[in-house]
Amino acid sequence: MKLKHFNKIWSAIGLLVVIQTSAAVMPKQAVGTSPWGKEDERGRLNLMTSKTRAAVMSRANFSMVYDLSVDLYVGMPGWQAAGDPQYQFWMTHTPKGAVVDDVLSQGEQVNKHVSYSGSAISMYTHTGTHIDALNHFGLDGEIYNHFSASTHLGDKGWKKTGAESIPPIIARGVLIDIPAAKQINMLVDDYRITAADIKQTLKVQNLSLEQGDVVLIRTGRMQVFEDSQKYMSKSPGLGMDAAIYLAEAGAMIVGADNLSFEAFPSEILGNYVPVHTFMLAQNGIPIIELANLEELSSKRVYEFAFVGGSLKLRGADAAPLRPIAFPLTKH
Repeated sequence: MKLKHFNKIWSAIGLLVVIQTSAAVMPKQAVGTSPWGKEDERGRLNLMTSKTRAAVMSRANFSMVYDLSVDLYVGMPGWQAAGDPQYQFWMTHTPKGAVVDDVLSQGEQVNKHVSYSGSAISMYTHTGTHIDALNHFGLDGEIYNHFSASTHLGDKGWKKTGAESIPPIIARGVLIDIPAAKQINMLVDDYRITAADIKQTLKVQNLSLEQGDVVLIRTGRMQVFEDSQKYMSKSPGLGMDAAIYLAEAGAMIVGADNLSFEAFPSEILGNYVPVHTFMLAQNGIPIIELANLEELSSKRVYEFAFVGGSLKLRGADAAPLRPIAFPLTKH
C-alpha cells in the first residue's frame, strides 16, 4: 500500500513546532510525579472512585447505547508508515481442513456432521480503537511517576504502568464536536485544534467540563475511515494549547477520532515536550485514539456515561478498547 502522503507526515515530525506558553502552565522538562504516591501506576485514573462511578451510572439512560469502536479488518488504517505491523487475520482451521486433518480427533462419523473453524490475528497494540498506557511516551529514560526504562523495562514489556494496570472505566463522558459547532462536515486537512475551539464548542453545546471526565474530540475524520489513505493523510488533531486546557480542566482521559490524537507536526511545550508526552508522561492522562464518534454526533449526544474495558496486555504500552456510551439524563 502506497503511503506517500502519510510518510511526509512522519518526515515532518522532526520539524516540530515550538509554541509559547505562560509560566503558569509551563512544566519543567521532566516527567510528572504522581500525587497518589511513588508506586502509583494509574495517574489520573485514580480520579475514578466508587462514588463517581455510581453517580454517573445513576443518570444513565440504558434504553440507548452507542458503540464507539471501529471494526478490525485487513487493510484498515494503521501505523505501517512508522514500520509497525498492519492488522493481519488468517484462518488456522477451516471446516474442510478440519475433516482432512481430523483436528477434533473424533473420527469420520463425527467429522461428517460437525464443522470447525479457527482463526488468529496479529496486530500492533495501537491498532483500531485503543487506549495508550502511561508508559507509551516518556522523557530522558523515565515514564510517568519516574519509573525508569533501565529498571522497569524488560524483554517482555514494562514492569510498571503496563496496559494491565488500566482498570475498567466508568465515568462521565463528554463529546466535543468541533465540526458541528463550526457548522461544517469535517475539519480541514492538518487543522490544529485550539483551546478557543474547545471553549467555543462547549459554549455551543451548553456544557462544561468536570474533573474526572473522559473527553472525546471529534474531527469528523472517521467518516473516511474505510479509505485508509485519506484517513491517515494530513489528519487534523489537537494542538498544545488545547491539550493544556484539557489537562487544566481536570480531564481524566482524553481521546479523538483520528489516528494520532494530536496534529502533526506535533507542537512542542518548552524545549522538547510534544502533546503525547505532555498528557501521558507529565500529567498521567491516558489517550484514546480511533474512537468512532459519528453516531454520537448525529444524535447530538454530548454528555454520556462512558463505559469501557481494555485488554489486560501485561507490560504493553497500549491495548484495544471497546468503549460504549449511554446518554445521561439531566440533573
